[in-house]
Amino acid sequence: MTVFALTPTPATGLQVYAWLLIALPLGVAALLLVGGKRTDSWGHFLATLAPIASFGLALAYFIDLLAVTPDQRAIVVPVYTWIASSAWQISVSLLLDPLSMVFVLLVTGVGSLIHLYSLGYMAHDPNRRRFFAYLNLFVAAMLILVLADNYLVLFVGWEGVGLASFLLISFWQERPSAAAAGKKAFIVNRVGDLGLIIAIFTMLAMFGSSSFSSVNAGADQLTSFWAGLLGFLLLLGACGKSAQVPLQTWLLDAMEGPTPVSALIHAATMVTAGVYLVVRSGAIYAQAPAAQLAVAIVGTVTLLVGAWIGCAKDDIKKVLAGSTMSQIGYMMLAAGIGPAGYAFAIFHLLTHGFFKANMFLGAGSVMHATGDDVDMRHYGALRRALPITFVTFAAGYLAIIGFPFFSGFYSKDHIIEAAFEHQPALGLLALIGAGVTAFYMTRLMALTFFGQSRWRPGVHPHESPATMWIPLVLLALGSFGGGMVLNGWIGRWLAPIGALAPENASWAPHFTPIGWATLAVVAAGVALGWLLFGRRPVPDQAPTAVSPLTRWGRRDLYVDSLYDAALVRPGLGLAQAVALVDQRAVDGAVEGSAHLTQSVGRQLGRLQNGYVRSYGLTMLIGLLAVGVALILGQLV
Repeated sequence: MTVFALTPTPATGLQVYAWLLIALPLGVAALLLVGGKRTDSWGHFLATLAPIASFGLALAYFIDLLAVTPDQRAIVVPVYTWIASSAWQISVSLLLDPLSMVFVLLVTGVGSLIHLYSLGYMAHDPNRRRFFAYLNLFVAAMLILVLADNYLVLFVGWEGVGLASFLLISFWQERPSAAAAGKKAFIVNRVGDLGLIIAIFTMLAMFGSSSFSSVNAGADQLTSFWAGLLGFLLLLGACGKSAQVPLQTWLLDAMEGPTPVSALIHAATMVTAGVYLVVRSGAIYAQAPAAQLAVAIVGTVTLLVGAWIGCAKDDIKKVLAGSTMSQIGYMMLAAGIGPAGYAFAIFHLLTHGFFKANMFLGAGSVMHATGDDVDMRHYGALRRALPITFVTFAAGYLAIIGFPFFSGFYSKDHIIEAAFEHQPALGLLALIGAGVTAFYMTRLMALTFFGQSRWRPGVHPHESPATMWIPLVLLALGSFGGGMVLNGWIGRWLAPIGALAPENASWAPHFTPIGWATLAVVAAGVALGWLLFGRRPVPDQAPTAVSPLTRWGRRDLYVDSLYDAALVRPGLGLAQAVALVDQRAVDGAVEGSAHLTQSVGRQLGRLQNGYVRSYGLTMLIGLLAVGVALILGQLV
């Protein structure tokens, strides 16, 4: 029977201080936000040291786990008791196990490089201190998410990531587009969060606990209905955080934030959270085949939608955003295969962390050299002006298309083969996605680094400072060698938590018929992209007459328009109708009673005019009225 969670053992030695992994970036974020301008001159340096220190601690804990047998690689670190009642006992505890540790290393490792890059990228921003505080908050929230030993504490990190993403996407809030993008990301994610909240409430009701160990132990007692319901609710949460169809609309707008934010969100933190949630919930999905199939279908649809959008955009960051949707779709597809695909999903997540951070930061280097221009039609011939950026970006390009022996060749090709074995239709669609990826990424390379220069007047491209290109070099090395280093090992490392890929699939580099077919499709995509954009003159303005496919891609498949027509406008209409009822009926009744009271008061006030003769007349009238009443009473 598949084991989805190891039996945790108490922390010992240095392990009891695992909370420092979170406390370091969180404490620095608080210091910079509370300290104000007094920390302006040195706060960004301290903020960069915080994730580096956390990365050092993570390496120490990783080595600790390596030193013990696989069945002992789960360490629980109690922090404090959160909720103590007759019904529930919920503690804040951290879990160091194979799955959480690979995420901790990714978040702190790639996060540290993004902080280092930001030292150069944000050097002249007047709000640099606040930016670095938000970066630290983002890293701390993601560490809470992946280190939690129960779903309720995980949700705290989940919401923390949502808050940090809102703050960073809308960092330049003086721009209306940035403010709107931050609100959109926040609102769309709340839709997904509703699914996770209901799932946690259901777990508390059914298991009396939200801890991973209790849920995993009780999952095989669930009926198909409850297992399926939990699976679909968790998938809804994953779709929001990982920008999967139908909750993907916020991701491209998130490019309004500074480029290091895009790298952090897309490579190391936020969008990987949904994949983590699905893999961590493997025991539930093992009892819910319909929900598991839904995960695979959502991933497949998203990988194609993201690739489609990537083909149509001229904004370099939005092309990369579309590719993030697509690559996360591959991970979700692998996770939807079940235990046989979990290791492949995490493997691709790690290699994607290298090459996508590499390319986003490379895009920032290109923007830095061209006056923050994001339109690839205004680039061209930058390979000579930006040699380091070009070589490092090329490593990421070769990795994402799956060029032999680069990291994506190992991780993504494994997913395609596993998909064919699990469901040939899904495998075929994943194969098509690989060809489309090769096409639009070749288009990006051709428009940016090759051909004739199409630079705007006054633009003089130059290489970025060392603080920016050193992280690019390190990430390029990961884009090249990460797959070779992790291939095979990652499967053995994750096997104790239920990843069965080592027994059911070959990890060695090999060229099977599906592998050869993948290479052929990728080569066709590269050739078509080079033919259309590398060998032909490229206008510096996008043509207005385009195919329907391109038009749909430019408009993000009109999903925003659909939501606007189906949800936003009816919602506004309902709100206006309620406001009208409130104004005319509720407020009218309240204001009408007030007016009536005032009117009566005014009329009664006339009786209290202060004149004795008026009071005497009133008494006389009253006396006459009483007399008339008595006489009439006698007559009756």
